[in-house]
Amino acid sequence: MLLLPPPVSARFPSIQIASPLQYHHHHYRFQLPPTITTTAAAAAVATTTSSSGEPFYPSSKRRLDNENDIVSLRNRRYDFTPLLNFLSNSGTPVDFGPDPDSGSASPTSLGPEEFQLAESYRAVPATVWHSLLKSLCSNSSSIGLAYAVVSWLQKHNLCFSYELLYSILIHALGRSEKLYEAFLLSQRQTLTPLTYNALIGACARNDDLEKALNLMARMRQDGFPSDFVNYSLVIQSLTRKNKIDSPILQKLYREIECDKIELDGQLLNDIIVGFAKAGDVNQAMHFLSVVQAVGLSPKTATLIAVISALGSSGRIVEAEALFEEIKGGGLQPRTRAYNALLKGYVKAGSLKDAESVVSEMEKNGVSPDEHTYSLLIDAYANAGRWESARIVLKEMEASNVQPNSYVFSRILASYRDRGEWQKTFQVLREMKSSGVKPDRHFYNVMIDTFGKFNCLDHAMATFERMLSEEIQPDNVTWNTLIDSHCKSGHLDRAEKLFEEMQKSGCLPCATTYNILINSFGEQERWDDVKGLLGKMQCQGVLPNVVTYTTLVDIYGRSGRFNDAVECLEVMKSSGLKPSSTMYNALINAYAQRGLSEQALNAFRVMRGDGLKPSLLALNSLVNAFGEDRRDAEAFAVLQYMQENGLKPDVVTYTTLMKALIRVDKFDKVPAVYEEMILSGCNPDRKAREMLRSALRYMKQKLK
Repeated sequence: MLLLPPPVSARFPSIQIASPLQYHHHHYRFQLPPTITTTAAAAAVATTTSSSGEPFYPSSKRRLDNENDIVSLRNRRYDFTPLLNFLSNSGTPVDFGPDPDSGSASPTSLGPEEFQLAESYRAVPATVWHSLLKSLCSNSSSIGLAYAVVSWLQKHNLCFSYELLYSILIHALGRSEKLYEAFLLSQRQTLTPLTYNALIGACARNDDLEKALNLMARMRQDGFPSDFVNYSLVIQSLTRKNKIDSPILQKLYREIECDKIELDGQLLNDIIVGFAKAGDVNQAMHFLSVVQAVGLSPKTATLIAVISALGSSGRIVEAEALFEEIKGGGLQPRTRAYNALLKGYVKAGSLKDAESVVSEMEKNGVSPDEHTYSLLIDAYANAGRWESARIVLKEMEASNVQPNSYVFSRILASYRDRGEWQKTFQVLREMKSSGVKPDRHFYNVMIDTFGKFNCLDHAMATFERMLSEEIQPDNVTWNTLIDSHCKSGHLDRAEKLFEEMQKSGCLPCATTYNILINSFGEQERWDDVKGLLGKMQCQGVLPNVVTYTTLVDIYGRSGRFNDAVECLEVMKSSGLKPSSTMYNALINAYAQRGLSEQALNAFRVMRGDGLKPSLLALNSLVNAFGEDRRDAEAFAVLQYMQENGLKPDVVTYTTLMKALIRVDKFDKVPAVYEEMILSGCNPDRKAREMLRSALRYMKQKLK
């Protein structure tokens, strides 16, 4: 199903392109770079090619009459040495800002040398100037000289299609990480589709996605449709920076549909990889089917990304089918493909299948890499087979694959997740015997392991050891320590660590503040919560969805419902979408106090925001009606679950039993208990106690 286009208000906001010009201009002096020799300058030829190898044919270019003209033009050579020397020796600083004289006519008087130069180059075709400019822009040190050539051409009206010249310059500045200068240069000419595209490409390549998206919106406002290349570059940048998520991809796709852009193979592959990296496997599979339906072949890298996402989601059968598709296409899967499938087996706990993948790799002559061994060690560690993991380490050494700190951190993490924190020291000894030095990631996992099991002395000793080895703590290190102390009830020490973190030069992030806000809220230290929010604002740290969810939760549990609702409204006004977790917290807070009407209203708002109700939210709603002695409405929620494909769990039935007991309907409790068993739910201790209570009361009543 195609995604529907959003309303205009949902589009990415536009920006004022002139905003970068509020700063002082940067000036550059140029000289003839060593790579642009007189021979190289003279060798600029007429044909200018795009990145795909196809020639550029701007609309203003003079069309050649026949094939002989083209051959003649390509064989002609022009000596630009005098011009480049003249511009290099002029000593004029380069100012990329707007040209105050851009609207003036050609000069009325020139020096003899410049006049002679202008006349000697008057017959040079535009495509030759384009080639010269691309040659100069191939070296970042000669971009200033390239700009001087463009300015000189404009001054003497010697070339047409200046938008192409400026787009070449903007592209070169973006490639050289001079995005600010690219924006300044864009003010020299009215933005056209060509210069817009160059500027968007420069932003995307420099991972300034906000500017890229805003430029695309501004381009649309100016009446120019964007193209598939822009969207590809933006999605690639999101993927590269690991900032991609499903909602933003869906929004981009709605824009693509709205602009009626025909999807090419590259953009489709980028979309698939984007959804796969974002963990939205269903959308990735949907677009994969679109690619195959139009007769295109997905790239191997695209299939690998989807296999990895399927494996992470526990959809092993589909991952295996895609892996076979790679082999069915006549391709020999390489290490990355095997690793993607191996990752799925490890995630699913299929040790036998994981071992068979590695065996198949070796059988087909595919060399396992460091990631392969890391995954296999993960599999053995998760299965508690430490000796097998040690054998894999020896195999790594035999294959000249040096185990690194990350491998040992994965072993340590698997023990942590299984509750075997005492084996931390064993992993550390094994690591030392392999000659591997712990890095920051390993120490972070080690600190987290000790913190989770309330071994704060060990956690702090590890932190001190990390500092003694001159490994600088990062946000993860500090956040882990602060969180461990908060959860252990040592809030004073957590606050001191927060101060030490800032003194060390490591700025707190949203996660840091979320941890402390939750701890202060649990102690109902509302002035301190307000102080933290103010400090976030002063430091430019934007509250995220977790921040607002934490606030709603702590306000709700304390009965400060007005504050909780206000947080919801502030969050929506800031452009963030509330999560199901946030509404669950609010509904549960109302339920705990028997405020069923307010809980029901929060549920309705949740549905109005387009969020699918979770079992947790519906169980909270059942509890709210039960606490308010509204058993009929509680059972109506059960019916709603069944009609909407949500399977009630043991909590649902236990809460319904409690609701019946509250209104003295003891005789109906056994029927609910029986329905629970018939539905496949195993009664827990609480459910059995509810049944016994109801039966005892009924027995007493009969006496």
